Amino acid sequence: MSRSLVIVVAALAILVAPLGSQQASRLASLRTTAEESRFQSTSTYDDVVRFMRTVADSSPNVRYRTYGKTYEGREMPLAVVGVGIGDGDPAAVRASGKLRVHIQANIHAGEVEGKEAAQMLLRELALGRHAEWLESSVLLITPIFNADGNERFAPNNRPRQNGPVNGMGTRANGQDLNINRDFTKLETPEARAFAALWTDYDPHVGFDLHTSDGSTHAYHLTYSPPLHPNTNDAIMTLMKAEWLPFVTAGVKTKHGWDMFYYGNASGGARGGRGGGRGRGGAGAGAPSPAVRAWSTFEHVPRFHNNYVGLRNRFALLSEAYAYATFEDRIKATGYFVEEALNFAHQHADRLKQIVAAADAEPIAGRPMATRAAQATGGLIEILMGEVEEETNPVNGAAMNRRLDVSRPERMLDRLWFAPTWVEEVGTEYFVPAAATTALDLLRAHGVRLRELAAPEANLDRFVITSNTTRAGRGGIDFGTHELRTIQGYWQPESASAPAGSWAVAMDQPLARLAFILLAPTSDDGLLNWNFLDAMLSEGTYPILRRK
Repeated sequence: MSRSLVIVVAALAILVAPLGSQQASRLASLRTTAEESRFQSTSTYDDVVRFMRTVADSSPNVRYRTYGKTYEGREMPLAVVGVGIGDGDPAAVRASGKLRVHIQANIHAGEVEGKEAAQMLLRELALGRHAEWLESSVLLITPIFNADGNERFAPNNRPRQNGPVNGMGTRANGQDLNINRDFTKLETPEARAFAALWTDYDPHVGFDLHTSDGSTHAYHLTYSPPLHPNTNDAIMTLMKAEWLPFVTAGVKTKHGWDMFYYGNASGGARGGRGGGRGRGGAGAGAPSPAVRAWSTFEHVPRFHNNYVGLRNRFALLSEAYAYATFEDRIKATGYFVEEALNFAHQHADRLKQIVAAADAEPIAGRPMATRAAQATGGLIEILMGEVEEETNPVNGAAMNRRLDVSRPERMLDRLWFAPTWVEEVGTEYFVPAAATTALDLLRAHGVRLRELAAPEANLDRFVITSNTTRAGRGGIDFGTHELRTIQGYWQPESASAPAGSWAVAMDQPLARLAFILLAPTSDDGLLNWNFLDAMLSEGTYPILRRK
């Protein structure tokens, strides 16, 4: 054996940190609730915490931590998996210089496959599998994000989904809000905890693990990268041209299962993610009745993957197919994560470089989208499938079971978004000191603010010509909010910001996100979610701009 090979082997031995026989035996016999029940049941909150603590107690590479509390007061568990990271605190993880990857599951607590797959992944890592990943990366794993919704078990929470037959949780959290529409306004404590985790640990990559429903397609899993048109070009290019094709090909080669971009066929049921049917937009037109369209969900950053993209980070959303068996959905989710992490390990330095370049990229002076709509592209091949009906043995309800049928159909591509309104990004925006809730939200996102010690003159003011709200939305996606929209124009160098105001510079890493939060014509910003309602009486937008 050569000297260099000896060194490599020795380094790997240190990395894996061999387990004692008692620890290895304990881990090898450890089973998730899904496994123990032969995939009839899914894990409770206590089950997940117990599993995570057992893994952490048995492995020198796994640290158990918490990062916030749910609406009902449950601690939110986090596993930090890595080598040379002390007790797994944010400073030590960032100081490691490794690729930081956040894997999140169970934001919708009826969509439980990610919760189970994440626990199984933790066990594999503790047993020394995928040791090469820990050479390049630190994994931050949160298997049960919506813990309150998880505890509201009922077998009919996800109608037609193929198990687990003993029940699953709810889409909403303890406030009866959808956390995956809350990443802009941060109204739930869970979303606030997420923003704090991302500010503290600053991951380069974020997974969000879901289960889809709706159209009867042939894929075991569908996926999505960020969808907002302002997402950094290099991030999108790598994901679309390399990363997602790598995952798709790897799963097909190793397991024979097809995966593709998330969508729903026009004319069919909407998916569980909302916004499944396309709206008009740039390049959009009514499809011929003979040609259906494959349409994705919305582009706005209230959704996790779009939010992560506007933070200049790689986002991978997965949607296991609801009509596959519970066991197969867990497998599909695990296969997706495994292949995606194989790519991340092989390209860790590139991913970090792209993120650093995106953080440093200037956007001031550029026209950027504040509103967008689905664009209609050319024809793409979609694999459609079939299901058969079967009965849930617990409550007698009808469930769908995926059949091994794959029928190609050419559909219009409605997977991407084009701007319908743009604004030129200013160099700085100025928020009044009185806008306390807006300032608190910006800080919660990690946006950098500078307090003015003296007045700033010759700033642009936005004059409002139209001010409307969409009334009666309600429900778990909107709560008590009525989304506000204004029209108008920027009046150059017509206003001043007094001392005590807060400046938001557009030369910071979170500039893309800050722009969407601050721009008056944004479709998912401070104004939309009523943070500025009390300051609109004079017919002008209260936030000023220096062009």
